[in-house]
Amino acid sequence: MAKSTHPALLFTLLFFCYVAMALSTKDFFGEELGVSSVAKKQRHKHSGFSQAECPGACQFRCSKTAYKKPCLFFCQKCCFQCRCVPPGTYAHKEVCPCYNNWKTKSGGPKCP
Repeated sequence: MAKSTHPALLFTLLFFCYVAMALSTKDFFGEELGVSSVAKKQRHKHSGFSQAECPGACQFRCSKTAYKKPCLFFCQKCCFQCRCVPPGTYAHKEVCPCYNNWKTKSGGPKCP
């Protein structure tokens, strides 16, 4: 016959495995290892821009387009109005509702 394991022992073993996994990816203060909290906040910032920050955000947003001049013009216009630029070089507009919902007279998207 197979020997049955006590449920409390099994629970304790699973608990220690969980704690070991959690500690291996987090340091003592709960930050992910290798990424400081300052770098994490800067990497994901996409809203609350001042007018001085809009050109840099739009420069990155328009970095991969073939139509840089109109992209930069409209991106900056949208950023000055909405104080937000979606992350990345394409899509993700749902992160900035004002940026996403601003339309042209014909109903197309105003912001790149």
